[in-house]
Amino acid sequence: MTKKDLQASEYNEYYGNYINLVAADTELVAGFEKDEKYVIDFFSNVPENKLLHRYQEGKWTIKEILQHIIDTERIFMYRFFRIARNDQSPLMGFEQNDYIEPSEANNKSLEALLTEFKLTRQYSLNLIASIPEEHLINMGTASNAAVSARACAYILLGHSMWHINIINERYL
Repeated sequence: MTKKDLQASEYNEYYGNYINLVAADTELVAGFEKDEKYVIDFFSNVPENKLLHRYQEGKWTIKEILQHIIDTERIFMYRFFRIARNDQSPLMGFEQNDYIEPSEANNKSLEALLTEFKLTRQYSLNLIASIPEEHLINMGTASNAAVSARACAYILLGHSMWHINIINERYL
């Protein structure tokens, strides 16, 4: 299964901005492995003096963006798991800004954040590999919208690219 198999009816159009960044021939496990290297390489090469930079008052720092990528992966993989297991309970949305301050990302070293990302990604890869392909199309509800398990995963792949593009455009 690749991203081109994903149907627009499997996710809220809001997430199209992320999904559209993922190449059509991207298979989930290979895509997550490639994205892991991409994220690690990118953040490892951000100059240290830029890690706490905000391009505008009230915007996140680069460290906070990395923490946001990690936290979002945790939430979307939880959604992925529940939907793939055919749990039909509606899943609540989350307010991403509420997660930043208590994360204390700016007090963490880049190495600690990258380790946190790697461990989270290894969990995600293990979970994706454990789900039979026929269950990836299971549909559920998250943030008051229909979504498939596989859409939750593909959203994550585009989500990290989205934020790295913003960092390149506005921070570096």
